[in-house]
Amino acid sequence: MALIGRLFVVLFAFFAACLVAGMIVVGAVLFPEFSELGTGPIDQGALNIVFGFGFIFVSGFALLPAMIVVAITEAFYIRGALTYAVGGGVVGLACYLGLIPFDPETFRFDGIVRRHLEIMTGAGIVAGVVYWMIAGRNAGAWREPRRPLRPPPPLPAHSPMPPDSPPSP
Repeated sequence: MALIGRLFVVLFAFFAACLVAGMIVVGAVLFPEFSELGTGPIDQGALNIVFGFGFIFVSGFALLPAMIVVAITEAFYIRGALTYAVGGGVVGLACYLGLIPFDPETFRFDGIVRRHLEIMTGAGIVAGVVYWMIAGRNAGAWREPRRPLRPPPPLPAHSPMPPDSPPSP
């Protein structure tokens, strides 16, 4: 039963991390547009739609690498914030490199844009920290046995006996 609850926490934390990472990616990619003084105010409805697409983009590409990191940290009870930040950075890096063509003859990625690589890696780091704040701090806790309940304190000497207890000799 604890595993089912943990799966819901992990899923919620993953979606929250993807939402934050998507907002960072969209904000960083659109930053040159935001800094332009002549464009006027930004339409909030359009910005929300772009944030939604950023969330879908990040969650779609990050699902498999992020679930590998989650499985490793849950299996080995790894709860350090730095671990999740590094894992998120690796996931962001993997997501970006998954979109870039790879030349197997030269073993190089063709067309890497350094700014985009930094944005995706930074968004992954922040997403890893967000995941840690929600679910990573308790990684593997669902496998620990519950603490036994303490027995109730003894009744005082002159208290009435409960009705279902046997008579004392």
